[in-house]
Amino acid sequence: MALTDEQLLSITESPFKQDFPLLANNPGLTFLDSAATAQRPAVVLDAERRFYETMNANPLRGLYGLSVEATAAIEDARARIARFIGALDDAGKPEASSIVFTRNASESLNLAARTLPQVVGLGPGDEVVISIMEHHSNLIPWQQVCRATGANLVYLRPNDDCVITPEEIEAKVGPHAKIVSVTHVSNVLGVENPIAQIAARAHEMGALMVVDGAQSVPHLPVDVRALGCDLLAFSAHKLGGPMGIGVLWGRKELLDAMPPFLTGGEMIDSVSETDAVWAPVPAKFEAGTQDAAGSYATDAAIAYLERFGMEALEQRERLLATYLTDQLRALPYVQVIGPADGSRHVGAVAFNVEGIHPHDVASILDMSKVCIRAGHHCAQPLLTWMGLQSTCRASVAFYNDKADIDRLVEGLGTVWGIFHGSL
Repeated sequence: MALTDEQLLSITESPFKQDFPLLANNPGLTFLDSAATAQRPAVVLDAERRFYETMNANPLRGLYGLSVEATAAIEDARARIARFIGALDDAGKPEASSIVFTRNASESLNLAARTLPQVVGLGPGDEVVISIMEHHSNLIPWQQVCRATGANLVYLRPNDDCVITPEEIEAKVGPHAKIVSVTHVSNVLGVENPIAQIAARAHEMGALMVVDGAQSVPHLPVDVRALGCDLLAFSAHKLGGPMGIGVLWGRKELLDAMPPFLTGGEMIDSVSETDAVWAPVPAKFEAGTQDAAGSYATDAAIAYLERFGMEALEQRERLLATYLTDQLRALPYVQVIGPADGSRHVGAVAFNVEGIHPHDVASILDMSKVCIRAGHHCAQPLLTWMGLQSTCRASVAFYNDKADIDRLVEGLGTVWGIFHGSL
């Protein structure tokens, strides 16, 4: 689908790069690996430093002013995150206590996998349903759970158009399903999965619905109530926040029913020599000293995104992904993995160059300061199922522009020329 002249003009330059110090200070750099981690705007870097310079104290542990201020800052961050993902009560107020801070989306998903089986009484003959598209972070934990409990692991598989169909959902999410855990957006194919449909079927069968939002929350307007999920996991670093901060959102009554994942300081209400009483959520899941500065900086990252609006940023990224897909498909030696329609790629576009290993492609592109990903993208079962060992992956964010994609295409011409002697 060719873009119109007006659409091309809208992505010709990026008004955002000046906000990102690494990009602003390296104008020759082409960064197309935002699916792995996003760049950080200056407001996020400033926020992290500001925390340590103005309110550095351990939240919750002191009654003095600095500690109280740090505690308030973290609670404000919870409220902003809740509002950002649509976690609102019936009065439209953010449910801050439904936001649990972890180290990353992987830890959030491990928390879910370690605790939900106890809530649902998972055992032999029961089923955990995931998709073949899952990142290892939403696959290996469920493998381990099934091995430990005797439950069966069932895979949803997309059709040739990369769609998990209603027929597949009905066939795989059956009466034995107890937990369904599916990625909202594939980090390889870039496709958005029909989470609301899967969640509705899961609940119809009496199962709980977990969503890996690592690749969706940074790129799409996300509303947990509209999705109908019970838990949602994502990482701050993929949306411009710091590394080392993850989020697990959950329905309050479910979080209350889940046992702790880690134990220690601050997650207790009281302790005796022989027993302990857990603190209310979210503290129940946040043992020990948390990355308070990181949480504060995540607040700043989301505030930055909200300044422009996720709908507008999504529209820009759809145009970038469409242009990227169209330009790659125009190269006779490049195979795009996934939908031919670029607008269906949420940020990520996987591809291969005929006869050239992805690691070689990425290494040669790096010589021109073009940064892409190469490998299995922590999704080996998906690639194996598709008959692939590895792929290249270019992933865009709203701060990219047409010139970034043009430099990638030019670099691929150089790669082809090196191996074949001519362009």
